[in-house]
Amino acid sequence: MKILLVIGGGIAAYKACELIRLCRKAGIAVRCVPTAAAQQFITPMTLAALSEQQVFTSLWDLKDEAEMGHIQLSREADLIVVAPATADLMARMAAGMADDLGTTVLLATDKPVLAAPAMNVRMWQHPATRRNVATLRDDGVTVLEPDEGPMACGEFGAGRLPEPEAILAAIKAALGI
Repeated sequence: MKILLVIGGGIAAYKACELIRLCRKAGIAVRCVPTAAAQQFITPMTLAALSEQQVFTSLWDLKDEAEMGHIQLSREADLIVVAPATADLMARMAAGMADDLGTTVLLATDKPVLAAPAMNVRMWQHPATRRNVATLRDDGVTVLEPDEGPMACGEFGAGRLPEPEAILAAIKAALGI
């Protein structure tokens, strides 16, 4: 089984490293597409070392895109996982935008998509985010509920990225494992 992990930018991006480790331990291969914002928190080198796979960072990579890499990436995996799915990334997904490699892959895929949100509690509760989540769910994306608890910003509430073990359980369920 293979997943493509689209990693959104946010402090919770560091948990993607543990998710990769858990997936690998469960026998699930992982390829990573970190957004530019995610790369401010974790490096492609870290992701490559953990996944033991090439990491894809740009829609403008001549070698990869000469082979229509974004289309291949969108089709090779059995499941596409977006974690963390930030408010911005989910808004771009809901709008059908394809302005970077991650959103282009998401728009080009014919595979199931699972999103694990992570954002400030007020962002999670905002009507625009609620609309975007409803749109994604209507479009067939499985959007997990975020965890509740203390946040990096000092606030408390729903919006925390679900723990990597919970995301792994959702991945296994989506893959029928």
